[in-house]
Amino acid sequence: MRMKSIRILLAGILVVPIMALSASVAGVVAQPVFAQDVSGGAAAGASSAQGTGQPSDLFGNEGIFQKVTNIALFLIGAIAVLMLVYGGIRYTISGGDAKNVTAAKNTILYAIVGIVVAILAYAIVNFVVTSLTPS
Repeated sequence: MRMKSIRILLAGILVVPIMALSASVAGVVAQPVFAQDVSGGAAAGASSAQGTGQPSDLFGNEGIFQKVTNIALFLIGAIAVLMLVYGGIRYTISGGDAKNVTAAKNTILYAIVGIVVAILAYAIVNFVVTSLTPS
């Protein structure tokens, strides 16, 4: 019974960041595209197809690639932190049972590894994107 209530609690805690993130992603993805001026030839026609406030490239500082990877890495990091909390709760309520203590320690260890991987992936993605974009 306790495990079920803990899972429900963790699912509720996870819903809040997902709702906040979905609101911010909706602002990035659902921007309208309106044609502004097509009278200037091919160059003006190509730039008029771009919506207001949308990036002109995929890999720039405000590029779509970097936004998507940052959002994905944020989700991975948030889930790893929640699993760290979950492992701590499991360790606390294990009651000294060796099997439950080992399982809780493994959860904590893998959560820490997940946090480290998320931080390193964030650093690598930002390094590669800044190295590839012209200044």
